[in-house]
Amino acid sequence: MSAYLYLLIAIVAEVVGTSALKASEGFTRLGPTAVVVVGYGLAFWLLSLTLRTIPVGIAYATWSGLGIVLIAAVGWVAFGQKLDVWAMLGMVLIIAGVLIMNLLSTSAAH
Repeated sequence: MSAYLYLLIAIVAEVVGTSALKASEGFTRLGPTAVVVVGYGLAFWLLSLTLRTIPVGIAYATWSGLGIVLIAAVGWVAFGQKLDVWAMLGMVLIIAGVLIMNLLSTSAAH
């Protein structure tokens, strides 16, 4: 399987885990707490697999950048959190940074 596919699945697992973290209410609810543990466990395992071929700086920038944008979207849709124009602009800049690092930077060369 492609390292970037592992990374994408790792990001989704981390976003699921983070979403469940809110629902766990301080680890007092068993179901959401189990989702947190499984989500983060899967996310970190898959991230470790990506580091076999993707440089750590590129992998982590992609992981954290896309994770921030996705969890903000989940917060907006699932939890009713507000995103103002500055938050949205910041997310556009994050996505631009991730794209620049992955598509244009020679740091991503293996």
